[in-house]
Amino acid sequence: MSFNEFYTSKSSLACNEVLNSFVLLIEGSIEQPQIGLIEVHISTCPACEAELAHEQAMRQLMQDTLRRSCNEKAPEDLHDAIYRQIHAQMAGTFTEVVTQYSMTEISIEIDEFGQIEHREVTIEHTEEIRFLNPEDSSNDGDDPSGVNGQG
Repeated sequence: MSFNEFYTSKSSLACNEVLNSFVLLIEGSIEQPQIGLIEVHISTCPACEAELAHEQAMRQLMQDTLRRSCNEKAPEDLHDAIYRQIHAQMAGTFTEVVTQYSMTEISIEIDEFGQIEHREVTIEHTEEIRFLNPEDSSNDGDDPSGVNGQG
């Protein structure tokens, strides 16, 4: 049963159902039929009404604090320096992904004569990502890119 179906199939909600929906309600992620049921419950339940007010106040406090403390902007020259450094590192870099698998399956069977048959199958998995620089590989004659100045 989906979230919307759950709420539309009910005529009234219990406190725990209302409390569990506060985050979605505050963020505006609930559609009108559910909002109506929640509002009806809150209008008749002072405890849930107080909890909703508290949740809204805490969310607003957190947003205000984040706006005040997280609004610094890095200098433009820092952005430029980071951009140049990343592109310098990535220029001429090639990626190689090596993947291996590993899985072990063991089966033991006992036939009608009490003989035990044992089988073990192993499949291995390992994944490794390598960043290769063609300048490094040109020293040993191995160029994974195929573009090391040879035509």
